[in-house]
Amino acid sequence: MSVGSPDGGGFETILLEVDADDHVATITLNRPEQLNTFNRTMCQELQRAWHTVKFDDRVHAVVLRAAGDRAFSAGLDVKSSYGQPDNIWNHEDPGELLSPKWQKMWKPVVCAVQGLCTAGALYFVNESDVVICSTSATFFDSHVTAGLVSALEPVGLMRRVGLGETLRMALMGNDERVGPDTALRIGLVSEITDPAELWDRAHEIAASIAAKPPTATQGTVKAIWESLDKPYRAAMDQGLIYTRLGNPIAKAELTTPAPGTGASRPSTTPRIR
Repeated sequence: MSVGSPDGGGFETILLEVDADDHVATITLNRPEQLNTFNRTMCQELQRAWHTVKFDDRVHAVVLRAAGDRAFSAGLDVKSSYGQPDNIWNHEDPGELLSPKWQKMWKPVVCAVQGLCTAGALYFVNESDVVICSTSATFFDSHVTAGLVSALEPVGLMRRVGLGETLRMALMGNDERVGPDTALRIGLVSEITDPAELWDRAHEIAASIAAKPPTATQGTVKAIWESLDKPYRAAMDQGLIYTRLGNPIAKAELTTPAPGTGASRPSTTPRIR
């Protein structure tokens, strides 16, 4: 079943669908002719989409994917003006609108990458919980090649692949293309699929997560991501609070029907990778 934006209107640059049977929402970047670059419209629509799935109790996990074969996303659309205000101190980082974490949307996000993934597209990778890619994927950071300081995307990238790999990508620009095998080796992705299987596999992972008690999965996402901004002991203390809050609710969800189904939550068969 498809759902629109919170105000009932449609989207121009993305697609949003909700599968109520397995509790997975799918957000598709839908500007394939523009290599799925994001403009202000897409940023605002993604912000609305994150808020939509955040407050939709049918949704327990989200797939983030992109239309077309050429690119997952080539970052910011440089052929159009993003439209920053005249007052420099009111300029905003588009990544804040693209980010589920900035929107405090703690439902797990599975990102499926094919084709080019460069520059601002790394926001999507950085902010997802599980990232997989097809054999066609290529990751790189084009900022310095274009004469731009790469100062924002690397902050999130360092949390995934470490300082050394982040500096190499940021400083080599277009000359450093990270293919699927290297992406897997450095931890940028956790799995590689054939292009034809990418979307199905992303949905399979999301559905497996969505079958777990949602209070447990969302609390896990929130605790882990928030720990990145805290000293070790403070993170452990906060995490303990979250277990005290979430565990009784999540355990009760194990024995109650999943919303809208009238049936107990399904078990899943472990998959070894």
